[in-house]
This record gives sequence, C-alpha cells and structure tokens, in this order.
Amino acid sequence: MAASFGVCRLHFRALGGLDKFCLGLEPQTQVRFTSTTSALKAQTEKKTAKAAKESRTFQAIQEERKEEAERSVLISCPPKINEKKFLDYLSKHGTINKHFFYNSYGANAVVEFSSRESIASLKESINIPAVEHEAAVPFKSRLLSLKWPGSQSSNHPMPKFKEQSPPSINEITQLLSERDSMDEQLQCLTETLQLTEENISLRFLVCSLLRDIAGAYFPECIIRPFGSSVNSFGKLGCDVDMILDLDGIYATSQKKGSGLSLEYQVKRGASERAVTQSILSVIGKCVDQFGPGCVGVQSILQARCPLVRFAHQPSGFQCDLTANNRVAMKSSELLFLYGKLDPRVRHLVFSVRCWARAHSITSSIPGAWITNFSLTVMVVFFLQQRNPPILPTLDRLKELAGPSDKCVIEGNDCTIVSDLSKITLQQNTDTLEKLLQEFFEFYGNFPFNKASINIRKGKEQTKPETTALYIQNPFETTLNISKNVNATQLERFVALCRESAWLLQQKEILKQSSDSPWGFAALLLPSVTSGAGVKSRRKRKLEPASSRIKNLLDSLKIKGGETVAKKGSANARR
Repeated sequence: MAASFGVCRLHFRALGGLDKFCLGLEPQTQVRFTSTTSALKAQTEKKTAKAAKESRTFQAIQEERKEEAERSVLISCPPKINEKKFLDYLSKHGTINKHFFYNSYGANAVVEFSSRESIASLKESINIPAVEHEAAVPFKSRLLSLKWPGSQSSNHPMPKFKEQSPPSINEITQLLSERDSMDEQLQCLTETLQLTEENISLRFLVCSLLRDIAGAYFPECIIRPFGSSVNSFGKLGCDVDMILDLDGIYATSQKKGSGLSLEYQVKRGASERAVTQSILSVIGKCVDQFGPGCVGVQSILQARCPLVRFAHQPSGFQCDLTANNRVAMKSSELLFLYGKLDPRVRHLVFSVRCWARAHSITSSIPGAWITNFSLTVMVVFFLQQRNPPILPTLDRLKELAGPSDKCVIEGNDCTIVSDLSKITLQQNTDTLEKLLQEFFEFYGNFPFNKASINIRKGKEQTKPETTALYIQNPFETTLNISKNVNATQLERFVALCRESAWLLQQKEILKQSSDSPWGFAALLLPSVTSGAGVKSRRKRKLEPASSRIKNLLDSLKIKGGETVAKKGSANARR
C-alpha cells in the first residue's frame, strides 16, 4: 500500500487527479484515501489563503478593516452576561461574523455582522432612552447599551474578555526571564506587546463611530486611523491617531470635455490651514456635545498640525483627530512596508521602544523626549547600514514603484512601491541578539553633533541646522521629525546606548538564570546613567554591581569608547 501511494504521488500531482484515482480503489482504502485528499485540499487552501493575506497591500488591508467596522456595533453590557442568549438575540437581525468581549468602564462587546442590512435591522429595534430630569440627544449611533430585564443567573459560563492593556515592566521582565535565548526573548516581547486583531478592530470601529458624527456635516468624508494603529508597530494601550479625510469631496482632477460642466458652490477660507481649523473646530464641538462616550474634548487648533483630542470611554482609547494629513498616512504605509519585509524589523523596533520606555527616554507626555516615531526611523536607518543591508532605502522603494504607485502630496513626492514581491532583499543572517547589541554600539558612537539621519538615502548627511538630533522627515524632506529633542535628552540616550552595549558584551548577562533577570530583561533594570544630565531628578539607588559598571563605563569614555567605537565607526562609514 505504501508503494501504491508513492506511485500516486508521482503520477497524480494535481488534486483533481487524486479524486479520479480514488474512484478505482477498494471501499476501505477509498475512505482512507478520500480523507487524505480532503486534508491535502484543506491544507493547500489554508496555505493559499495565508499567502494571499500576507501579500495584500497596505491600502487593501485598510479598506477591508474599514468595511468590517461599518458592519459592526459596540455594546455596553451588564457585568454578568449570558453569551449565548446575547448572540441569539442579535442573530435575529442577521448572521454574526465574529464578536469579542473586553473591559473598559464595565463589560463591552464588539459584534461584526455579515452585512450592513443587519445594522439597519438592528437600529429599527433600538429605543432612545428616556429619563425624567434629563434630555437625551437623539443621535442614533452604533454605540449601544444592553438592558437585561430581571435577575441574571450566575450559573452560565462567563465570556472570555480580551486584554486591551499592556503588561507592566515587572511582568515583562518575569516573562522574558523564562525564555531560553535572547532571540526568543525579543520575539516573545513583540508577541506580548503588539496590537491584537481584536484591538485593531476596535480602533477601526471607534474611527467609524466618529465618522458617523462627522458625516452629518461632510457626508462623503472618511475617518481613518494612522500611525501605530496601522503601521504594524503599535503597542497595546497606544493612542488612536485619526485623519478626517475629505479628499472624497474635493475633486482631485478636472474632467475634461467639450460640453457644459457644473461645480459645487463652496465657501472659501483665507488658507487651507484656516479651513482645516474651522472644520476641526466644528467637529470638535459636535463630538463634545453629541458624541456618546467622548469626554475631555480639547480643540488644539494652533498646533503645527491642528487637532482635536478626546478620550473615548467605551473603548478606553485616547484619540487625536487631524484633517487631511495625507503625508502622515503615507508614513504609516512606509513603516508597514518595512515591517513586512523582514520579521527582525518589528522585533528590533519593539525591543528598542520597550527599552526606551523603561528608561524614560520616551514619554506619553509631549516634551523634549525622543518620540516612538523617531526611534523607529532610527532602527530603520541602522538596518540600512548593515553589511549586507537588511532594509532598502526609500529612494530604492521609489525606483521599484509602478505608475499606479505615483503619489505627490502638497508638492512632496511620496511615491513608494506597494507590491512587496518587487522588492529583492540581500541575504543577511544576523541574529536579533547581534543586531540589538550593534544598534546600541552604533548610536552610542554616532556623530550626532554634525550628522543627520536620512532613510531616503540610507546614509549620514551633514546637519542642515544646529538642533541636538536631526532626523529627516521621510517625505517632507525639509522637516526634522526630532526637532523637539534637546541636548540633555540626547545625552541620556547616548549614555544608555553605551551602557547597554557594554552590558551585552558581558557573558554573564547572557547566561540564563532563574534567580535574576538576564539577557534583554536585564537591560530593563534601573540604569546607572538614569539621572545623567537631569539635575532636577533624584538619582536612583544603585545596585551593588552598579558602581563597578559605572567605573567601567567611565573608563570606556576616558579611552574614547574604544571597546565599541571601532565597530561603530566602521558601520558609520558604510
């Protein structure tokens, strides 16, 4: 029988041939063979679907998630809910594709139907709440509350609630210490911190709910998430950055013809910025007065990029809404593309960001700190410097772009290739452990005083201005995305890079230990340079080994950082 199956594999490569061959077998053998064929078909279809999903473009993914959000509702639920009865009740209005529960100011559920008709049917059965001493704004949104009459039985199983918050540094340190290698630690860190499918769906749903409000003024508008929510580097708990996209309203090109034509009458503003400010001012007031679940609304209209900031309580997200910021969306697509090219990119970015947050290099409060976006661009630039390079330059992505990829925004050429299959990468087999150590060495000895970071060219360039840190905006090339960073914060970053590089050179830190944090987990512990350059901040109490580390670091500085400078200088020349 084994020999027969071997012959079958040679002569019947296609699954259709296997089906025909199966008809000539004995009944018992036919059952076994049919089962094997079905398994092969299922496995092939699964691989094909997975490959198709992974090859989708950034735009295709965003459109698919937006469409799913438009078929979804967000429901506030009682604390103890019978999941089966809940789903049976909603199923009367149509087929449910998927659902999940989570906690934010109480129990909540996201339910996605298979069609928009189900949403319309559901809305017909919903009432506007009425109370004696208050008046409800009659706004029929897809943000709902479930009223459960009578007492709730505690005998039924509770639904599983999806986690929407990141673990603490202590929890991360403990989790990483249980891994078997540093590469496994960095992979585990990404899996632990990254946005889940449910969290991403919730972000798109919040944008869709907000679009329902803005649509009262601009029926053809779209509200899209950008930044960490979509660029594949988002961490659980990060803010939701949104764009009010009005490009569907304004004609992008005039239709040519010999006949008559019509134009909409519009009210003109003094400038595009003034129009943007007016639009956001109106939307901000509308969200504040009529947006269910939207609290703490602030209209920050005088910022370089005007925005409306608010908290969305049902989802637990802090939200920032801007208008027509298409360059920011293109930057999100660029980072998404880089994250797709090599899995090490995401692992390294998540690791560097986690390390930076643990040592207060980054902050959720605006100020002179290095931002996550700047750190991500620094990782990309570092990976472009490897020999051979792990990531292509932005100019190379532009060269590979086709006619349909052409994109010019406000005079800035934002063209990049969207088809990943056109990008050929060089073979680089560096481990994550090696890449992380060399990242710290590279920036611990980078000539920040005279050189700027440019991922479009993939090489250092002379700083065009005297800011502490100069990172060229990938698309708006005259702008510095790190202009807010001051000399003190940059000095702290460099000092921590040197210390982390030195620690990773010590064999002891890389040895697995059940008693104390090791590998990357050890880099998250309080640093001996944590107070460097920060006069107003009290220095942390040093660990017993910290004085030895500090002395060695000082000796490295006296010698000009010879231990790591040689390799860093060599990398800088590439």
